[in-house]
Amino acid sequence: MNLVQTSAITFTIQSFVTLLVIMDPPGATPIFLSLVSDKSPKVRRQLALQAAGVSLLVISVFALFGRFILSYLNVSIGALQAAGGLLLLLISLELLTGRGGEGSPSKNANVALVPLGTPLLAGPGAIVATMLFVQEAKSSTYVIGLITAVIAVHVVIALALLSSNTILRVIREAGVTLVARIAGLLLAAIAVQMIVDAVRGFVAG
Repeated sequence: MNLVQTSAITFTIQSFVTLLVIMDPPGATPIFLSLVSDKSPKVRRQLALQAAGVSLLVISVFALFGRFILSYLNVSIGALQAAGGLLLLLISLELLTGRGGEGSPSKNANVALVPLGTPLLAGPGAIVATMLFVQEAKSSTYVIGLITAVIAVHVVIALALLSSNTILRVIREAGVTLVARIAGLLLAAIAVQMIVDAVRGFVAG
């Protein structure tokens, strides 16, 4: 195995680990669980696969056209991060207060698209990291390595979300309520952190 191949493998592993840590499938699972607890097992499986698919699509689009899109819209990464944070904050408030009943517009919304697919999974952090890795991919071997890493991360995400069916059978309805409150708190913390990081970026810039 030559040096180029070794470097490409290292780059692939680095890309995989970085995106896995940023996208945090185990952390997304309780949030997914709280949003789909009222669905049938079949629908939950569909939503899990859709969420992973949407995230993969968003990451792929930004990997290919990210700089052009942000430049054309004159939108900074910080603004994207702040918008994502505000969106997650609204969802977290619903989870914390238990609102989201029959009259809620989010009741029939496809949670696989928002907030799961984006901005929770394919959020600003994952998008920026992918765009940076694209810049580093100077050869076809590196490009193939990055594609492999991105796909592998989304396979892990899909498997983590699919585990919700097993978790639901164990914790029952009372456990779901508790998980929803904890997930809401975690999501609020993630949202506030995203907004704080965006503000820091604006101030530093």
